[in-house]
Amino acid sequence: MDTPLHKPGVRHALRVAVVTETYPPEINGVARTVGLMVDALCERGHEVQLVRPRQRDEPVPSRETGPQVRLVPGMPIPFYRHLQMGFAPPRLLSTEWTKWRPDLVHVVTEGPLGWAAVSSARRLGIPTCSDFHTNFHSYSRHYGVGVFAGIVAGYLRSLHNRTDSTFVPTSEMQANLESLEFERIKVVGRGVDTRLFSPTRRSGRLRATWSCRGSEMVALYVGRIAPEKNLELFVQAALAMRAVDASVRVVLVGDGPQAAELRVRHPDFVFAGMRTGGDLAEHYASADVFLFPSTTETFGNVTLEAMASGLGVVAYDYAAARQYLRHEASALLAPLDDGAAFVRMAERLAGDPDLVSRLRSKAKLAAETASWSRAFDDLELEMRKIIGAHRAGAGLVREDSVHVET
Repeated sequence: MDTPLHKPGVRHALRVAVVTETYPPEINGVARTVGLMVDALCERGHEVQLVRPRQRDEPVPSRETGPQVRLVPGMPIPFYRHLQMGFAPPRLLSTEWTKWRPDLVHVVTEGPLGWAAVSSARRLGIPTCSDFHTNFHSYSRHYGVGVFAGIVAGYLRSLHNRTDSTFVPTSEMQANLESLEFERIKVVGRGVDTRLFSPTRRSGRLRATWSCRGSEMVALYVGRIAPEKNLELFVQAALAMRAVDASVRVVLVGDGPQAAELRVRHPDFVFAGMRTGGDLAEHYASADVFLFPSTTETFGNVTLEAMASGLGVVAYDYAAARQYLRHEASALLAPLDDGAAFVRMAERLAGDPDLVSRLRSKAKLAAETASWSRAFDDLELEMRKIIGAHRAGAGLVREDSVHVET
C-alpha cells in the first residue's frame, strides 16, 4: 500500500522556509533569482515562508498572495551599503519553526541570518539546503583585504557543509567548490525570461538619447559598478573599440562605488543608473555589443539577459558564458584573466559589423535553451530528494501533506 508521500500520480505540496538577506525590490542578481524562485514555488502550490531583513522604510508586508513573510533586523554590509546582513535574535527561528514546521529550510545567503537558520534547523531536525551565489572570498582582493580571503572561504565552507546539499549553477562551479573541500554540491541551473529580454525591445527613441542617429554601434555594460566587476578592463575595451570606430557609443547600466569616479573620468560615456523590468530590457536590446569583464561570477545572469536580447557578447570563458556560448560561433570568449585578449576581441567587433550581426543571432538562439521552468523543475526535484532522504532516515511520513493531482 502506498503512503501519502509516494502515492502514484500525486505531487505533494512542500512547506519551505526560504532564508535570504536580499530580496526584490532590491536590485541585484541574487535578489532577482530568489524572487523568481519564491514566485515559482508559490505558483506550484507549495507553502513558502520568506525570512529576510526588513528593507528601508518598508511597511508590514501583506499576505493576500504569495509567501508568508517573517521580517528580522538588519544592518548594511561593509562595501555594499545598499545591501544588509540579517540577524535572528536567539531562539527566534527555533520558536517560529516549532509553531510552523517546514519540510525544508532553504538558505540563500551566508550572512549571520543564514548561519542562524542552519543552526536552528539542525537543532530541530529539519533538513536544509543552501545556494552558493557569490564568490565573497574572491571579492576580498578587490577591496584591499585579500589577506582575509582564506578566512572568508573557511567560513563559507563551514556554513555550506552544515547543510544537506549546496546548489550551484554550473558543473564548473561544482568542481571549483569541491576543490576547496565543499561537500554535497549539486548543480541546479538558471534561466532567462525570453519574453522580457528580447530584441523586439529595441528602441530608436532610447538610442537617440545616447546620441545615436543611425547605425552607430553601442557597447554596453550591465551590473554593479564596483571593483570586483573589473570595470577598468571594460573601459579599456570600450576605448579600444572607439579607436577603431570613433562613432561607437558606450553605455553603463547600474550603480555602485566606482560610478562617480568613472563619470568624472569619462563624461562622454552614458551612465544610465539602475534599471529594472521592461526598462532594463529596453536598454539591453537597444545596444549591440555586451562587454562583460568580471572574473568573480558564480554564474552571471546578465550574460543570459544580454544573449536573450540579441547582443554580441565579449566575455571571459567561464560561468554562464562557458555554459551557453561558443567562441567564434555565438560569442567571443577570452581565456580567464587574459585582459589583452578581451580587449582585442572588443576591437575586432568594432571593425566587423557583420560578425556582430552573426553573433547576435546565434546568442539569441543559445538563450532560448535556458528555461526557468526547467531550472525550477530541477530545484524542486533536489528539494524533494533531500526531504525524502531525511524522512526515510527518520522513518517519517507527514500524514497532513497537501497534495496536487497530476
